[in-house]
Amino acid sequence: MSDGTEPMRLLVARGRGQAKQLPTISASYRGTIPGARRWLLACLLWACHLSPSPIQRAALLAERGRSVEAIRLLEDHLDAHPSAHQERKLLIRLHGSTGHLRAAVDQTERLAELLPENSPVPWVELGHAYELAHRYDEALQAYDHASSIAPNEVLGAKRGGLRAARWGELALAEPRLAEASRRAPSDVEVWHALGLVRLGLGNFSGSRQAYTAGLAANPQALENRLGLATVALRLGEPEAALEQYEALLAARPAFTDALLGKSWSLILMGRLSSAEAALHRAETLGAAAATIARQRLEIEKRKRAGQ
Repeated sequence: MSDGTEPMRLLVARGRGQAKQLPTISASYRGTIPGARRWLLACLLWACHLSPSPIQRAALLAERGRSVEAIRLLEDHLDAHPSAHQERKLLIRLHGSTGHLRAAVDQTERLAELLPENSPVPWVELGHAYELAHRYDEALQAYDHASSIAPNEVLGAKRGGLRAARWGELALAEPRLAEASRRAPSDVEVWHALGLVRLGLGNFSGSRQAYTAGLAANPQALENRLGLATVALRLGEPEAALEQYEALLAARPAFTDALLGKSWSLILMGRLSSAEAALHRAETLGAAAATIARQRLEIEKRKRAGQ
């Protein structure tokens, strides 16, 4: 996979109901509207529910495997309503899913003309289209282009980093997520993803820094505490891990994964009785039986060893 630095011009040059119940009218209006008028109003409201928008109809067609019809519907709608941006974004993705990448590029360029100058949105949509066509190099290049033309916005860098991480391309994800964290230091999703990627790369100090920053941005983002506990265990620091698990349990007392993490930290610290109590609590809350069994075997093993 490339590093995503190929100029975007080269990338472009290569260029992808159910009826609802009849609504009722508020009781405050009953008696003030004559019966016939009230019935007509109810029917009109009902008809609105039965008339999905073009984007809803297109999405339903695509879901049913009728993407060609969905594309035709959106194209007809856009001929009459060229500023319908949401419909055009869906059209870009549908062209990608059907392998019509040249058409996806054409619609991307049209969307770029209609949105504010240097908006990253069209190129992020093109990235999605390339992903749907399983063209991951080109997808990453599109996300990078979105990032480069809007250097003060997080969307391109974040999307590129998150998607690369999802593909398992951690080395490609890390610099993009790091850039996203610089652009949006309050985005806890970015910090958590960056911590996870760095952990996967064996960069424990960088992972800890990312999780800590995410927690500082939002103390309620408990996934970052879980990340810090994981880093501590990987570094052989059960005391630090236990601190994070205790904080997690203070916020979510029935969080079984935190209870299992707490019990394991206690086992590593030699506090076997406390570990057994934590395991019992986890078991009563329905924690994974296999994990409980493994930890109990470890406790018995350590007891036999005289710990």
